[in-house]
Amino acid sequence: MRVLVLGASGDMGRRAVQELAREASVTAVGLAGRNPARLQALARECPPGKAQPVPLDVGDPARLREVMAGWDVVASALGPAYQWEVPALRAAIDAGVPYVSLCDDYDAAQGALALDQEARARGLTMITGLGWTPGLSNLLVRQAAARLDQPRRIRIAWAASVSDAQGYAVILHTLHILTGEVPTFRAGRFQPIPAGAEPEWLPFPEPLGRVQVVHVGHPEPVTLPQAFPGVEEVSLKGGLAEPFLNWLARVVGRTGLTRSHRGKVVLGRIFRPLLPVLQRLGPWKEPASGLHVVVEGVLDGEPARVTVRAVGPMDGLTSVPLALGALLLGRRAIERPGVHPPETPGLLDVESFLAELAKRGLTLETPVLERLPGGSGRRAV
Repeated sequence: MRVLVLGASGDMGRRAVQELAREASVTAVGLAGRNPARLQALARECPPGKAQPVPLDVGDPARLREVMAGWDVVASALGPAYQWEVPALRAAIDAGVPYVSLCDDYDAAQGALALDQEARARGLTMITGLGWTPGLSNLLVRQAAARLDQPRRIRIAWAASVSDAQGYAVILHTLHILTGEVPTFRAGRFQPIPAGAEPEWLPFPEPLGRVQVVHVGHPEPVTLPQAFPGVEEVSLKGGLAEPFLNWLARVVGRTGLTRSHRGKVVLGRIFRPLLPVLQRLGPWKEPASGLHVVVEGVLDGEPARVTVRAVGPMDGLTSVPLALGALLLGRRAIERPGVHPPETPGLLDVESFLAELAKRGLTLETPVLERLPGGSGRRAV
């Protein structure tokens, strides 16, 4: 199996490359990116002869299609997704190659799903958003919902310490998801809500602890309602573990300076060198990222709630799902033509996929079922 990794030398792409390179079934990993020196350095970290640097400007559609055509599957760790997801996915369709990505921007996910018919016509299976959030978050929702007879409300939250990832694409993404209005699903319909609205404190696994989270622009509220008919609410919130930086990110998002890509680029270039300075000004959490997923609904005719959480390094939470998805596509273990989010019924074997993630060092807590008032208590399920 030959796997091409786009954005290979970035924070998230690097871990995906490492996971793929240690797989015996993978004969070659293509390291696609703009910086030949970084690609060569990454290749030296892989088993001899396994990694192949592929200098590539993904902004050149013809060249991107040409390169993709020589591989069995494409795994995209490109960011920010709002800039690169649709061009990369379209190139993969044109090249006739299965594709999986980290796509974590709601507008990029909408654009990707709009290419569903084109992928179906080519008989290609494409998965958009198989990372941490979305990706692992969606699969934890499926795991929790399976414990209920009918899910009604889905509430997802993520938290991250700033020291867990300081890549440029991560900064641009954070600015994007805190800008303007973002989608949520409430009262059975899609509704816009101001980014940064409705703050609440939630308990995440240690070392994160309690973190304040707010509405942000991620794909889960866009895609999950399609997989769960009858669901009334799907919300997605996120927050930084460091209160001052959490507040600062929301303030910057309200200024209007982040409404254009150029504005985000300028601010990103300012913030990236400042993060190490800010780190010295106050206590920062140790590097970690996490998820807090709650699904409420009906079980045996009574109201019930299932909570499941996860924690780990951001590159692991994000890139290990991407690598596993690429392996499944490369083995043709998934044959479902079209463009799909990870929660699509029948696409992935959720329990097997989560078990593989746990084997690779991610901490996934056992789902906890609570019978709500009138029920019979709390138990692990």
